[in-house]
Amino acid sequence: MRSTDVLKEALPYIRRFSGARFVVKLSGEAVDDPLQLVPLAEEIALLHYVGMKVLVVHGGGAQATELSKALGIEPRIVQGRRVTDEKTLDVAKMVFAGKINVEILSALRRAGARAVGLSGVDGDILHARRRPPTRIVDHILGTEEEVDFGFVGDVEDVDASLLEYLLDGGYIPVLSSLGADKEGTIFNINADTVATEIAIAIRAAKIIYLTNVRGVLVKRGGMPELVTELTPSEARELIVQGEVTGGMIPKLENAIRAVERGVGRSHIISGDEEDSLLKEIFTKGGTGTMVALR
Repeated sequence: MRSTDVLKEALPYIRRFSGARFVVKLSGEAVDDPLQLVPLAEEIALLHYVGMKVLVVHGGGAQATELSKALGIEPRIVQGRRVTDEKTLDVAKMVFAGKINVEILSALRRAGARAVGLSGVDGDILHARRRPPTRIVDHILGTEEEVDFGFVGDVEDVDASLLEYLLDGGYIPVLSSLGADKEGTIFNINADTVATEIAIAIRAAKIIYLTNVRGVLVKRGGMPELVTELTPSEARELIVQGEVTGGMIPKLENAIRAVERGVGRSHIISGDEEDSLLKEIFTKGGTGTMVALR
């Protein structure tokens, strides 16, 4: 396709979403790899320059695990969820609000965008509560235990006033997934959940979850096939039928929640594919899975 054809295809979407708010949740893989982060920052900067108000959310579980092991702290992961004691929380603070956040800011600055690094503790953005001990069942081993996840939090409320001020002022907020309760106790919060609750709070037109797969894949004739569009009810049905498994389940549940709570569209796309963010937003076919009301 000629470059002029690409621009013509993008024009209706630029008109439609100029001034709209977008939330982009970066995957840990994208943040950890400069070969992915630099071009993604360029794509985010482009969205910003054509008039979209973009907010970036990130976690960094893999990087936190790497630093924990380097410090002699053995991470404990229970069914994909990190148990966060005081030492692990210190690692999360260093990695999430420190190293990763600054690297994203650096990549955006290189792309010519003005960005501001924050955590959910800044400006009382994320009000969190400690997650209560949870009963975990291992269906494979046939065991059951009650797990105290420590300083893991769930979002109780969002104060988006600082984020809206920055967005309206022409900045890209880059938010790490830490929050606090009213006593100032800091909690590690799932980044997909943070992105979802932020998108709802700022009335985003879109939330885009970047991951390491193309989107929602189901088996058709023994081969994985990408599902390009889903309604919330269709997405739930895939989960109930066991078509969606593993880490895609909570991601899809977040996508459903966002749409049902007023976000225009949720998108699950690959951060590995070149220009995936731009193609998903500016082309009719897109690159991943979109969840939307019909």
